[in-house]
Amino acid sequence: MEKNKCGNRYSPEVRMRAVRMVFEHQGEFDSQSAAIKSIAPKIGCGPDTLRAWVRRAETDSGRRDGVTTVERDRIKALERENRQLRQANEILKKASAYFAPPPGDCVAITCRAMGRSSPARFGNDLLYQRTSPCLWGRADLPRFAGRPFNVLCVSGR
Repeated sequence: MEKNKCGNRYSPEVRMRAVRMVFEHQGEFDSQSAAIKSIAPKIGCGPDTLRAWVRRAETDSGRRDGVTTVERDRIKALERENRQLRQANEILKKASAYFAPPPGDCVAITCRAMGRSSPARFGNDLLYQRTSPCLWGRADLPRFAGRPFNVLCVSGR
């Protein structure tokens, strides 16, 4: 297996051991920075690398303010999902524009309830239908839950 980034050069066990050594031995030094400078060459990493591991461990344990590793991973996953959803929405917008009827290809038609009292808000609700072919006769519209309607073509065809 090929190693790709420098960030993956050290195993998690080595990182945890190095951080634990800093926490255990920092009392023997004047400062945490001095402990890091002393321990880093023994592990085989640079002091800045070990300092970053220690800072991350302090944040994860609650000793230091900041975003924990779990929260950071969750944020990255949500940002990735958000980016994918935006791309999907863009694709859907383009597809709907591609499959939409050309402008001027729709006309208003009237809808009147047959038989029973009309469930429509007004006596004649306008619906929009493609001009060809013109609709005559009965049609079942899902909006009116199974009640039959006559759909009349207003365009005069």
